[in-house]
Amino acid sequence: MQNQTQKELTRSGIGLLFLIVIILSVYFTTTSSDGRLLLVIAAVIGGYMAMNIGANDVANNVGPAVGSQALTLAGAIIIAIIFEAAGALIAGGDVVSTIKKGIIDPSMIQDTDTFIWLMMSALLSGALWLNLATAMGAPVSTTHSIVGGVLGAGIAAGGMDIANWDKMAEIAASWVISPVMGGLIAAAFLYLIKRKITYRTNKLAAARIIVPLLLMAMAWSFSSYLLLKGLKHIWKVDFLTAAGISVVIAIAVYIVVKPVIIRSADTLKNNKESISQLFTIPLIFAAAFLSFAHGANDVANAVGPLAAIKEAVGGSGVTSKASIPLWIMMIGAAGIAIGLALYGPKLIKTVGSEITDLDKTRAFCVAMAASITVIIASQLGLPVSSTHIAVGGIFGVGFLREYLKSSYSGMIEEIKHHHEDDDTVAVERFLDEFDEASLERKSVMLKQLKENSAKAHLMKKERKQLSKVYKTELVKRSHLKRIVAAWIITVPATGGMAALIYFMIRGMML
Repeated sequence: MQNQTQKELTRSGIGLLFLIVIILSVYFTTTSSDGRLLLVIAAVIGGYMAMNIGANDVANNVGPAVGSQALTLAGAIIIAIIFEAAGALIAGGDVVSTIKKGIIDPSMIQDTDTFIWLMMSALLSGALWLNLATAMGAPVSTTHSIVGGVLGAGIAAGGMDIANWDKMAEIAASWVISPVMGGLIAAAFLYLIKRKITYRTNKLAAARIIVPLLLMAMAWSFSSYLLLKGLKHIWKVDFLTAAGISVVIAIAVYIVVKPVIIRSADTLKNNKESISQLFTIPLIFAAAFLSFAHGANDVANAVGPLAAIKEAVGGSGVTSKASIPLWIMMIGAAGIAIGLALYGPKLIKTVGSEITDLDKTRAFCVAMAASITVIIASQLGLPVSSTHIAVGGIFGVGFLREYLKSSYSGMIEEIKHHHEDDDTVAVERFLDEFDEASLERKSVMLKQLKENSAKAHLMKKERKQLSKVYKTELVKRSHLKRIVAAWIITVPATGGMAALIYFMIRGMML
């Protein structure tokens, strides 16, 4: 207990030191005294927001790799810190949208002071909510957090008419779209792997053919994802261009990895645990690429409002676009890295192992869902959350496994039902043969068993009862309820907090 208290004090001390460094740096490097105090306060809030992004949101990129043991926790944190910072500093962009997603009309905020108070309120409410969600062990969307903050503070400052309710309806729809799409795509990849590899009698022979194709698909999806999202601030390309470049990259990857997979397969045993090892290196690359893209995109949630305040303090007034000085981007990048190192392990463990058990194959499917869902959604113009996609993918593979195990248990029970009058040895022999058979052979065996058996088939009612008896819960329902609840209340919670903070700031300033 004392040890834990000391660790918590150490983490808090390092976080506080980071904020003090921000205070001193901004105060002594700001040449004009006009608005200096406001800028210092805003920079501290921006740094606090960045730390909470690192503590909460980054877990979605590296959690599956850690849960599947493709990476150690320390290794994942190091990779995430390097690539998050690189994404923010290299591909974060020079200009940022100050009004996230265009959810309020900035032209209705004519007063510069009001705009500054609005941005500060939105930033602080988003940071506080992320801090609370991290403490609860709930991965939530940082974009939705800042969107709710801007909406709540905007309504407090300009009334209900300031909000773009059509945009808010799209964002609300993403609460369903993101996890469902992520879950379905992840489950589809897992089912494909099971049908084409792990359900085969000769798993290694199947792996030699299928795994290189899967890695080629991964190379295409991640290349497209990086070109469309991760590098969009420094090199903007359309979908066809990105897809064409990615095809070339994917073919090159296939040519390189196929002989490597074949050689590796020759050293493995013919079981699904061995097949899972073939996805170790791809998962490490996935963690790095996802972290880079996240740093390039989501750092704006911390530095966007800060850049807007800096522009307003400098005399530019209310603006929908703001340039990002290097010092502001460095606050965002450093804050994400520090927050991840200090408080990230809790959410990494939640995402990686506490929702459902992930091996490397399942983690690969989650990573594929993370990239492909974003590509599809961006082409359809659908707003999606990378957090919701990743966690939805984890739920998807968990629920698919529940369904498959329940179905398999039902088949075993039906076999026993048809062998009730046979001796135990015969039943066990048939079950052993059934367990080792390929999926097609299993279907044939069940069909022959039913045709040759004089016993009546199980009635529909009996099948339902059996499915309840043999249902295995591989997704922790308590985590499911807590996470979904946190997703639903993110925008209302941050909006309400932002409105209260705005009125507090306004009351002190007037």
